Amino acid sequence: MQAEDCRRIFGQVQDAARALGVGDIEAIVSTEAEALTRFANNGIHQNVASSETHLSVRPVIDGRTARASTNRVDAASIRRVVQEAVAITRLTEPDRSLLDLAGPAEYTQIRRHFASTADATPRDRAAAVAAAIAVVEEAGQTAAGIYSTGETTFTVLNSRGVFARHTETMSRFSITAMAPASSGWAKASNCDRRALDPVSLARIAAQKAARSADLRELPPGRYTVILEPAAVLDLAGQMFGDFSGTAIRDGRSFLNDRIGNKLFGENIAIVDEVAHPAQSGAPFDAEGVPRRSLNLVERGVVREIAYSRQAAALAGVQPTGHGYPLPNELGEAPANMVILGGTTPVEQMIAASPRAILVTRLWYIREVDPYEKIFTGMTRDGTFLVEDGQVVCGLRNFRFNESLIEMLSRVEAMSEPVRASGEEAPDMVVPAMQVADFRFSEVTRF
Repeated sequence: MQAEDCRRIFGQVQDAARALGVGDIEAIVSTEAEALTRFANNGIHQNVASSETHLSVRPVIDGRTARASTNRVDAASIRRVVQEAVAITRLTEPDRSLLDLAGPAEYTQIRRHFASTADATPRDRAAAVAAAIAVVEEAGQTAAGIYSTGETTFTVLNSRGVFARHTETMSRFSITAMAPASSGWAKASNCDRRALDPVSLARIAAQKAARSADLRELPPGRYTVILEPAAVLDLAGQMFGDFSGTAIRDGRSFLNDRIGNKLFGENIAIVDEVAHPAQSGAPFDAEGVPRRSLNLVERGVVREIAYSRQAAALAGVQPTGHGYPLPNELGEAPANMVILGGTTPVEQMIAASPRAILVTRLWYIREVDPYEKIFTGMTRDGTFLVEDGQVVCGLRNFRFNESLIEMLSRVEAMSEPVRASGEEAPDMVVPAMQVADFRFSEVTRF
């Protein structure tokens, strides 16, 4: 959908609102087109594609607000969704902390739309999948996974003159290589599909499956671990909803009474940086407020948190451009986290380790203690014993029970950060980490 189409739709939204006596109204117009090729048992078995348009409108009437949405943008549907939003708004209780609609503000455009991704065909994806499957087949294993490509648009408009628009493409490739008694996994994503290398990812997955063919079992306990970036993402990504002014005001953040304190190790630095070249997402939030960079953690000390306009007004600070669509109970959260990392590659961590456990990724992660940020979960698809600087064998998977706060206080080495993809948290830019005394509570049978 082009910019002029969004303006035309919003013009009809305003006309419908004025007919009901409403002048203040906001709209979010978004589109998503995605195509996905799925494969299993060393063959492609599904190719699907979808395309959707969504219109969401929010009036502000005498300190009240509500939202209604539709996936139809013909004239009658636009009038109907505005009528629904206005009717719901007039039935809600006034919110004393509700602000007027945001005004227009300048933001920096970021190029995240690539024709190479938007124009990808089923044949393009099939050729890449076939080459990846060939690598796994050659290793005597079975491949399964997905390759998706797509594009989105996200446009925020309101009656005070906001017009904020972002277009983006995204490609994802995930592969699991399965041997009779072991498995290996690799995954990557990028706005530009030319940056993906399915054959290299397949080779990584196949090597992990081969290396863990003869599994050994170690007793539960505390071990030095080398967490690959996907494992760091899966665990560290669980905490960033707490870096929120609304969460702190509600008393549900582990950062309550801890901002300004040294919470992690001296070597931990975390920023939220929408313009980072390995990131994705819009440079503004759901009200059209420009995102600004946040220095979340510096030398282990929590420095900054995210604020929506409403949370910022209540706290007496400036908004940071991280708000969700109103109304909501969550408020805001950082969206482009970068753990700055170090300079030690995983291979060097392995070579320097007398004894350690190398972890590919984590899954079934659940929070045990919200304030101490204790999580439980399991390793998966490539867990290895390292001895005398060498990967010597695969290990049966472990269940872990670990405080994220304590873990980030025991980081001994980090690689350079990379864009990482997992299953338990949104994609982030993170390093691999070597962590001392990581607690494995039991051996699993998965």
